Amino acid sequence: MTATALLAAGAATSAAAPPPPVPAATTAPAAAEVPVERLIVGYKSGATEAVSNSAADKDAEAKGRRAGKNLGFDRRLGTGAALVGLGDKLDEGETAAVMAEFRADPDVAYVVPDRRVYATAVTPNDPQYSRQWDLFESTAGMNVPAAWDKATGQDVKVAVIDTGYVSHSDLAANVVNGYDFISDPSMSQDGGGRDSSPADPGDWTNRGECGFDESGRPWPPRDLDNSWHGTHVAGTIAAVTDNGKGVAGIAHDATIQPVRVLGKCGGTTADIIDAITWASGGSVQGVPSNPEAADVINMSLGGPGSCDSGTQSAINAAVGRGTTVVVAAGNDDDNAAYHNPANCRNVITVAASDRQGNRAHYSNYGGTVDITAPGGETAVSADGILSTLNTGTRSVGSETYAAYQGTSMAAPHIAGLAALMLDADPSLTPAQIESKIKSNARSLPGSCSEGCGAGLADAAATLGISGTTPPGGSNVFSNGTNVSIPDNGTWVTSSIQVTGISRNAPSDLKIEVDIKHPYRGDLVIEIVAPDGASVRLKDASDDSNANLVATYSVDASTVAADGTWKLRVADNYPEDTGYLDSWSLTF
Repeated sequence: MTATALLAAGAATSAAAPPPPVPAATTAPAAAEVPVERLIVGYKSGATEAVSNSAADKDAEAKGRRAGKNLGFDRRLGTGAALVGLGDKLDEGETAAVMAEFRADPDVAYVVPDRRVYATAVTPNDPQYSRQWDLFESTAGMNVPAAWDKATGQDVKVAVIDTGYVSHSDLAANVVNGYDFISDPSMSQDGGGRDSSPADPGDWTNRGECGFDESGRPWPPRDLDNSWHGTHVAGTIAAVTDNGKGVAGIAHDATIQPVRVLGKCGGTTADIIDAITWASGGSVQGVPSNPEAADVINMSLGGPGSCDSGTQSAINAAVGRGTTVVVAAGNDDDNAAYHNPANCRNVITVAASDRQGNRAHYSNYGGTVDITAPGGETAVSADGILSTLNTGTRSVGSETYAAYQGTSMAAPHIAGLAALMLDADPSLTPAQIESKIKSNARSLPGSCSEGCGAGLADAAATLGISGTTPPGGSNVFSNGTNVSIPDNGTWVTSSIQVTGISRNAPSDLKIEVDIKHPYRGDLVIEIVAPDGASVRLKDASDDSNANLVATYSVDASTVAADGTWKLRVADNYPEDTGYLDSWSLTF
């Protein structure tokens, strides 16, 4: 290699690496201070209470006597935690006293309040139809149509943990059986508690029906009509496409599983924990197993405070089962680190942008945000996110379409993108999905000084479609033709023809590689510039993990960008074979 060509290769960064820890969150003031009625208690694995309901009930009663309250075991959550009823609605001080009794017990791993969370959509002000700029406009759209050349979400299952589903002909063909996890009949509005029907009867609420805020004012401050929130979210992900009506879904060949947790006055942590567990294929006591375990979960919901241990445990278990969890950052124009589940680990936290590519005025922000997607702003209805809805205000009406705004609308863009990615490559892990989405984002065309993650998601670039323009308006060239890598054989080569770049390559040329191989330590990889100079990107090693999804960086500043670039790959050891799935160059 000459000193005037590719000077140095940076270390590879595997997309399979776990995401960085989320900064510790502090509690922000609640918009509505609702008394606590239940606690979620996680017992250590060796404790009798961890497996015995009667033991957990006796323990709750004993601790209640010491705190002067009437406690009792309610049910076992999907994570194994115990839901403990407090016998009455307790204020902050009373709740803290009861929780102190549990925390003093060495057999207790954690205890957290069963709090309510709420849908994170911002109520739209104009439901009229407009075009789906969020999918295809060059300024601030997510570049989705180009991605459809490679994937449409076929055979991918997305669980929408939300208000449930109201029938809509532009979505029905892609909906599979879900479940209603709302355990409190007063919140469900369907006449009962949990059942196998996730049908959304509406979530209308009268002024003051949910309690009082921290200033003693009625909550909500005004009457609220039905939101049909879950159906709007589901339509963004997988509305039927090419059927001559309505809107197009991002992953329009994926299936949607409605999982109902939000009703009148929101939803509870306990119900959401069980919903996450069940949706991802885990077991929940008293609930039939899920025959359609989700590949992706979308949670466009949230509330103030840090990520509680119960929710984090459920998310960790879901991700461990291979489910990618996407959550909304929240609509408080606040640091997302103060909002749950946006501040949980092992999730993809999504902020919202407007039609001009700015951070939407309502969107939460900060270091907890992973990525930004279109969320819209409905001051002008054409600038909102159009999706499936219903006309009913206090009951089920007729199907329609409406433009909404919110991080609730941004999150399903990323859930849909994750479904496209899994269609293209079912072997991707949740960590790899997050890494690829972030590494292929482009800079927001507008402003975001407070922290919008890796930038604006780009569907086509994430799926390796040539000619797309992710980070900072850069040019991406890719080759998605599979090339077999023979066992213990010679070099195989894949080429990319770069044109239209009338300058030298950058000093941090990014080379993204996706190789399917049962033992990636066997692999040796080199990049060859148009002038014939080459550099080793990866040597063989004892890494026994499967597949290689990595991004390498080389200093190519002395090499002309235009020309034929080659990736060379060899397998240096016997017994395993694989193939180069795709690779790309970012200039």
